[in-house]
Amino acid sequence: MTKKLMPDAVASVVPRDVALGLTQAEDVAFPLRWGILGAGEISRQFVRSSRECAGATMAAVAARSEEKAKAFAAAHGVGRAYGGYANMLASDEVDIIYVGTLDALHKEHCLMALEAGKHVLCEKTLAQSAEDAREMYATAERNNVMLQDGVWTRFFPAVEQARGLIEAGAIGDVVMVQADFDMLYTIQAATLAFGAEAKPINVQASGRVGGPGGAMLEFENNRFANLTFIAFPSEFPEVTEITGTKGRITLEQPAHCPTAITVRIPPATPSRYRGGNTPSPMQRFEYPLPEAISLPGAFPNQQGFYYMTEAIHRCLAAGLRECPQFNQAESLHLLELISTIKAQRTDGSAQAE
Repeated sequence: MTKKLMPDAVASVVPRDVALGLTQAEDVAFPLRWGILGAGEISRQFVRSSRECAGATMAAVAARSEEKAKAFAAAHGVGRAYGGYANMLASDEVDIIYVGTLDALHKEHCLMALEAGKHVLCEKTLAQSAEDAREMYATAERNNVMLQDGVWTRFFPAVEQARGLIEAGAIGDVVMVQADFDMLYTIQAATLAFGAEAKPINVQASGRVGGPGGAMLEFENNRFANLTFIAFPSEFPEVTEITGTKGRITLEQPAHCPTAITVRIPPATPSRYRGGNTPSPMQRFEYPLPEAISLPGAFPNQQGFYYMTEAIHRCLAAGLRECPQFNQAESLHLLELISTIKAQRTDGSAQAE
């Protein structure tokens, strides 16, 4: 009989920063006054989730329009509204900035905040290129503040558990990753499984930028990531399969913000086709979302911002300038891979002759 990794049903996970001994769990109560840069939908979802963090105060919001900022503040219980960004960034009543503006503006807005001496959590995608991101990280280091890439997937307990099992060798050496969704999320699934230090030796991509397509990433020692980029609107599986020499982990739908994983570890050989077609024993673990957070009209599981916010509070309380769930090295690796894959895809402007 196969030994179980842990009891089925609801599972408890120690966040990576705490498990590594870098932070203290109780430091979610470390006080931080948040300034929200951008008053759009993603900022709404961030505020509604993150204000449940024990140490978080939603102190201010800034938008290009003061009227829009005031409406946002009134609707979501934010302390003060600013028209334009400069005055909020100059305020001594704000400790950390959430940048929730359009991707193309992230570099400009992050640099403004970092130069003002504010910690920054930037919504993904952090930058248009790894080169831009390096400049942003260098600015953060020069000002001794945090710049955290907001790849929130890595902070979900289900993903933290999957990473812990991979690193503990529970499924052996990872040899294959299969993921479908958009480019950023599928690529981070590959770096989650293989690690930021693993660089692909071959990348083959296809499809038009902004449309469906895919990429095959080959790593040393005959390891692969098979990534499918879906088109909206469509019905798609959106699961991530991480296969090792001893077993398999499935991040269940929606895999970019999962609340459950399935682990299959056979008692002997990892292939059912060599054992009388007998399926591997399966364990399923669930990680319910915080019940106190209500987000009507949001994308699935947006309550998960809460996990990332708590990690930031713990890490800043410990004097850290990044979260180990998704650090600078992983952020730059992700951006480099995005650029490599985009370079092989067409922009759709060429017409067939």
